[in-house]
Amino acid sequence: MDTFMANPDAIERKWYVIDAAGLPLGRLAAEVASILRGKKKPIFTPYVDTGDYVIVINAAKVKVTGKKLDQKEYFHHSDYVGGAKTTTLREMMATKPEQVIEKAVRGMIPHGALGDKIYMKLHVYAGPEHEQAAQKPEALTLTF
Repeated sequence: MDTFMANPDAIERKWYVIDAAGLPLGRLAAEVASILRGKKKPIFTPYVDTGDYVIVINAAKVKVTGKKLDQKEYFHHSDYVGGAKTTTLREMMATKPEQVIEKAVRGMIPHGALGDKIYMKLHVYAGPEHEQAAQKPEALTLTF
């Protein structure tokens, strides 16, 4: 019996739309990362990108619990002296809600060249409209 290895040329990819309104941020990010990686497919191979494309809409309506809105901070440094900046989750949700989901998902996929390829299949929008209508994505409902 031979071990199956996925061939990158023979992988069929689907497009999914997920409505993030009212869903918990962490659970949503974990499910999106699993779909992007292809973990639920029978042809999953750890070192091959076997996942599907994911479109997340209504990113501005994602839910967080507890005191995370004020206590969770995002850190950025400009590489200049004194260039450290921190932003709270509340400020990020007000200015760039797409980045909140993008950063959460990015932390759950591999960190390297494979992760970069996987991350390119994620599309996040703050509102209910998206630009990938031509791909005819399937609506995927997540219940937690």
